[in-house]
Amino acid sequence: MTFPGESAEYRAARDRLLLQEVALRRATEAVAATRRKLPPGGVVTEDYVFQGVGADGAPTDVRLSELFAPGKDSLVIYSFMFPRHSGDDRPGPTTGRTAQLKLEEGPCPSCTALLDQLDGAVEHAAPHLNFAVVAKAPLPRLLDFAEERGWRRLRLLSAGGNTYQRDYLAEAADGSAMPMLNVFRRDGETIRHFWGSELLYAPTEPGQDPRHVGTIEPVWNLFDLTPEGRGSDWDEQLSY
Repeated sequence: MTFPGESAEYRAARDRLLLQEVALRRATEAVAATRRKLPPGGVVTEDYVFQGVGADGAPTDVRLSELFAPGKDSLVIYSFMFPRHSGDDRPGPTTGRTAQLKLEEGPCPSCTALLDQLDGAVEHAAPHLNFAVVAKAPLPRLLDFAEERGWRRLRLLSAGGNTYQRDYLAEAADGSAMPMLNVFRRDGETIRHFWGSELLYAPTEPGQDPRHVGTIEPVWNLFDLTPEGRGSDWDEQLSY
């Protein structure tokens, strides 16, 4: 195949790249297949109690086991860095109640960008899996920020009263928040940990992003398709 006006040099280089893209697709499928074949993970020994929103709209206790809807045995939990990582000095919100918080108590811009994107994806994923967002911030702060961002589909939970974040690698040794994504699987009455985005903690090459959840981030993947790429001087912000 060819596109209008392309040179022979371009076509030859594009064909070589296509072979790499085919290999990447093959590798991506192979990694997903290997992930699906993981042996049973560790049993979740504590039925963590989160603060969430009940059917009547009032705050209520929500246990981890209650996050599994009938007929859906996989649960994906994203750990939202709210409060943000201790070393993050990007500007906070400029309007709303969240803007009144101290910077270090506010939400992470990168997590926010991802959740902006996932708020739309959840509607399509919901028939197949359970999805929740957990943060250490008190529930009222989470709900205020969700309203300010226009999130309508994300299930938000506060882990301020339990050790979930620490137990499942969403906190560094110094207590700083970390953006882990964890998957749990229900087998009868037993809940096991299935997979976590441990790539977050793996060594990277110089100038490389951890990309621990890179395959589900549309913005970064869009950048990868352009001549400019991801760039080294851009990062997500709460506003631009």
